[in-house]
Amino acid sequence: MDIDIFDAIAAKQNLIVTYQNVSWDPLLAGMAQGLYDAAISSITITEDRKKDMLFSDPYFSAGQLITVRKDNTTITGIANLKGTVAVQLGTTGDIEVQKIAAATSKPYDDIGLAFQDLMNGQVDAVVCDNPVALQYVAKNPDKLKTVGDVFTNESYGIAVPKGKIDLLNRINDGLAEIKAAGVITQASAKWLK
Repeated sequence: MDIDIFDAIAAKQNLIVTYQNVSWDPLLAGMAQGLYDAAISSITITEDRKKDMLFSDPYFSAGQLITVRKDNTTITGIANLKGTVAVQLGTTGDIEVQKIAAATSKPYDDIGLAFQDLMNGQVDAVVCDNPVALQYVAKNPDKLKTVGDVFTNESYGIAVPKGKIDLLNRINDGLAEIKAAGVITQASAKWLK
């Protein structure tokens, strides 16, 4: 979804884009160091991250959601989340789980591995952004389910290194155009089934 969105922005603003697939922690560190011109990867806009990089206007609203195995009847939401909870290292999900006394955060570099361990019974739950959770449940409906409601309110933004105000303005202008044209709604419908 993020690639479709950024491709549409690039087309509106005549930006030439070369994508690099980068793991989560090196992505944020690289943005803080100015190694990349921009990053779009379901990055939640936070005050802490704003210290290291600039953000576009929000393009998507998300939040944290709990996923458990289909046969789990003990975890029904945030109020009784306990045990070993898989998260992606350095994400807002990781931060939120660390606040829960009855839960032990188990960080993963790749959220896909966290879901694999959940299905194999090696962790009790996964906490991650709701679009990601829903996608894994849709692919594994006989093994996984989400429980409770989305328990945070987060907005995704496109990250830009500090000092690249001109690029940020072009991204925001393109983002406004594609929002008005319904591109984000179309991308959401395509990718978040």
